[in-house]
Amino acid sequence: MTIKSWLKPVVSGVAISAISMASLAAEPIKVGFIGSMSSDSGLSGLRAAEIAIDEINNTGGVNGQQVELVTADTREDPTEGIKAYEFLAESAEVDFIVSSSIDDVSLAWMPRFLEYQIPTLDTWASYVGIIDMVKDDPEGMKNYFMNVASDEALATLYINFGADVLKAKMGFESVVILAEDTAFGEAITGLVTEALAPVAGIEVKEVIKYDITTNDFAPLFSKAEQSGADFIYQISTVNAAGLSAQYVKLQVPLAMTGVNVAALGHEYWTDTGGAGAGISTLSPIPAVGLDLDPVSAEFVATYQSRYTSRPVMPHFNGFNVYHGLKQALAAAGEVGGFGDGWSAAMEKQDLKLMKDGELWLRYGWWQHDEIEPVTGRTYPHNIRFDLSEPFDDGAPSMVVVQWHEDGKPYVVYPEKYANGEFVLPSWVPAK
Repeated sequence: MTIKSWLKPVVSGVAISAISMASLAAEPIKVGFIGSMSSDSGLSGLRAAEIAIDEINNTGGVNGQQVELVTADTREDPTEGIKAYEFLAESAEVDFIVSSSIDDVSLAWMPRFLEYQIPTLDTWASYVGIIDMVKDDPEGMKNYFMNVASDEALATLYINFGADVLKAKMGFESVVILAEDTAFGEAITGLVTEALAPVAGIEVKEVIKYDITTNDFAPLFSKAEQSGADFIYQISTVNAAGLSAQYVKLQVPLAMTGVNVAALGHEYWTDTGGAGAGISTLSPIPAVGLDLDPVSAEFVATYQSRYTSRPVMPHFNGFNVYHGLKQALAAAGEVGGFGDGWSAAMEKQDLKLMKDGELWLRYGWWQHDEIEPVTGRTYPHNIRFDLSEPFDDGAPSMVVVQWHEDGKPYVVYPEKYANGEFVLPSWVPAK
């Protein structure tokens, strides 16, 4: 054996070891995305995650580690949501999960989160009961964050809209609630029923619930008219475009406001066949029709240069994914990963986005011991929101968007963010 041939296996072994160490050092951070891949909200979140990860990787990653995206489709179904979460945890072995799940799906996979303890950010679900879980079990829920204002906060500011606009400006005295039979529908119905009358001084005449498979809304609208209410408060996340189109085509003689998920997207007018006039909806921010701060506007420009199919502009959860994922990875970079110190580092993340010298959007977190002054309660690990003018401590929990008969969406409340007026559809008589 020559010296050269003897050295060959040794050198090869050293080389293999070096390659293995290099591979170990370069092992990527795995981010799992969970959401409906066929919905506008799901695609908004997925695309936002892709943009955020590409921007992070293009600037060197997280402490030299690249970030890899793994996806799992929930199909907006609770059972599929459980399977998707299990896949990300067990098969993909992700380090972090960002979710664009609807409330019912998040509630379905929540036991898996408690089991696996994978740091998770919810960017669409807003059920305040989940935040109450964080309050009641701070250790078990320490790795869970929700960067959309919880439904109680959304409803609280919407009650103000009821008092300031629906009653004071429009003269409405009573409402009929038309709500889908879902966890989200139940939560919002309860909050509106309990608060609209005593706070806004608007009487709740009746609550009409309907199954999410409903396609013919004519009998429901007839029942709403017969209630004698001045306006309809709708709560619709499934087939909301169909409900809106029928409202316009039937020329229902009552104003309709509330929560309409279809109206949160730029495709709403097309989806309703141009029959979406007059519909107003509360929306977490950033909302369709909202004037954007420079940072968010740059994100939209990147999004629109990269994707040409619907949704042509990200829904609010897309912004939440984009900013929230960057915050989660920044926290991981500070403490060396998604281990025990990550939650405390995430709690300190606080992004303030300015527009024309004013605080416009804020991605910070309520702490465990902080009491929100308007509601008098705590919202640990919920995005920080401001429920009163002048909104100088954070963005409002929501804005109200109305689609006018010119086919365009306008923010009509609160005043600081408004670029349009709340108006009655042309076929609805004024009081």
